[in-house]
Amino acid sequence: MTGGSDSTLSRPSPAGSLVEECAREAEALLRRNLTPHGVLAATRSPRAEARRYTRIFARDAGICALAMALSEDAALVSGARASLLTLARHQADNGQIPKYVDPEGREPDFWYVGCIDATLWWLIAADFLARHAPEASLSRELASHVDRAVTWLHAQEHPRLFLLQQNEASDWADIMPRSGFVLYTNALWYRVKRLYDLPHADTTRHHANHLFHPFSRDLPEYRRLRLLTHYARQRARNRDLYLSFVNFSFFGDEGDVYGNLLAILFGLAEPAQAQAVLGALERSQVHEPWPVRVTCEPIRQGDPLWRDYMARHRQNFEHQYHNGGGWPYVGGFWVMALAALGREERARQQLVRLAEANRVNRWEFNEWFHGLSGEPCGMPGQSWNAATFLLAREAFAGRALFEI
Repeated sequence: MTGGSDSTLSRPSPAGSLVEECAREAEALLRRNLTPHGVLAATRSPRAEARRYTRIFARDAGICALAMALSEDAALVSGARASLLTLARHQADNGQIPKYVDPEGREPDFWYVGCIDATLWWLIAADFLARHAPEASLSRELASHVDRAVTWLHAQEHPRLFLLQQNEASDWADIMPRSGFVLYTNALWYRVKRLYDLPHADTTRHHANHLFHPFSRDLPEYRRLRLLTHYARQRARNRDLYLSFVNFSFFGDEGDVYGNLLAILFGLAEPAQAQAVLGALERSQVHEPWPVRVTCEPIRQGDPLWRDYMARHRQNFEHQYHNGGGWPYVGGFWVMALAALGREERARQQLVRLAEANRVNRWEFNEWFHGLSGEPCGMPGQSWNAATFLLAREAFAGRALFEI
């Protein structure tokens, strides 16, 4: 690390030597996964090549760029810049940022039914780099790309609710049935609106709270929104959490941990609701066996929300992958949310547990863990595990990461 004495990454952490060791391993992993065209999702291996993890994914690289911009390491900052430029060069004519491109800058892929959060995370990363690493800012080079990306997102926005709409399996949880209006996506959209001073941000927040948490609020004025919330008001079980998605006559009540954490961190949730969300997640013990499981209650086969594609590769059964598996990269956002709401001791404990998760198998930085057994699964060498650990450490040290 080449940072000066004022870098929070270079300060000793009160969480102890394990956290410092994990920070060193995390930065080393990010450097190891760099290419001239940007940061790969995972470390090269025959298995990673076969599964296309050795690609520059917009959401992975976007999240990694946040930590890389703060590192004060010239190679990492340059890698963040290269990632965003590579993705911009392969932006679709309609403005959409690709799900991934290969490390040589070819083969842009836009996923089966689209990949809406690729564009959102790319925009968030572009702004973050300009704010926190101005020497690497891409503001001029990316200006037209930003305009086209925003235009594409506006085309996905409901013209009365000012919330984004999407297909099933079209964000990071790409074999989950969330569709229509999705919490995770709209938390990102609200963040993008605030960063880029886009119109109707307050209305987006207002309708998001009506739609995704319709339990203790007044009925919305718009009659179609009232109908959308009617079914959830009648049937939803966990009323402290935001719903994972809302579609016509059905909704997600499984407890989307990631979406709820972003609602806290990006200001979608009001302060009292943010505390209620965090309390509900702790009661569900989402931090066990490793921080954190990404659904509170997995979708079971036979449930109306179960889809045949969830059994693809036998991957998304209960307590696995997106359906209740534990993801250390989302664990970083868990620590950030705890720190943001003033739960310092809890944040310290979970930061240490997150370091322990990344240390499994001699610092393998596993993609995910089984949600019951804690068995390491998925692809090792995950770049975003490293990045969100570093961001969590920054947040625990008191740095405000998502201020406007």
